Amino acid sequence: MTDPQPPETDPSAEPAGMDLVRRALEEARGAARTQGKEVGRGRSSPAEPRKSGAASRRRRWSGPGPDGRDPQTLGSVANNVARSRGWTPRVAEGSVFGQWATVVGEQIAEHASPVALRDGVLHISAESTAWATQLRMVQSQILAKIATAVGDGVVTSVRITGPTAPSWRKGPRSMPGGRGPRDTYG
Repeated sequence: MTDPQPPETDPSAEPAGMDLVRRALEEARGAARTQGKEVGRGRSSPAEPRKSGAASRRRRWSGPGPDGRDPQTLGSVANNVARSRGWTPRVAEGSVFGQWATVVGEQIAEHASPVALRDGVLHISAESTAWATQLRMVQSQILAKIATAVGDGVVTSVRITGPTAPSWRKGPRSMPGGRGPRDTYG
């Protein structure tokens, strides 16, 4: 048994099907070679740099190591947002108030609380004059604790005040320069 002979093809006839595709591909490769491009290597061709845009936004898998696309903790995301927006100094100031008990200790936090922070000066209100006096004596240690907890330079000095006495100068019958409430002296 002999193999059937393929039908004779007319060289002047138009190619059809896959022959047409192969011919178009060879013509495109020839045109690319004349332009100095390397042909037949696909996307991994080192001669042509990878284009940015839609092709670079393809999904890539992170693999077994840590990656920026991995889930992040809320604290690290908040820090990144604060840093990118320039809020870091304000966040540090707020953490003085938010972490007051852990920064200065429970005993001091029970008897004194921060009131305001303006231009690096932390205003602390003590519950009694005795506590205000004690805090004034250890204010350098309080400043050191604050600096280690929230960063150096956030709080530059401390102003400690005791409780304020009630003011009796109220109402329509108060006189400027008068001596005080229930003044019946001479």
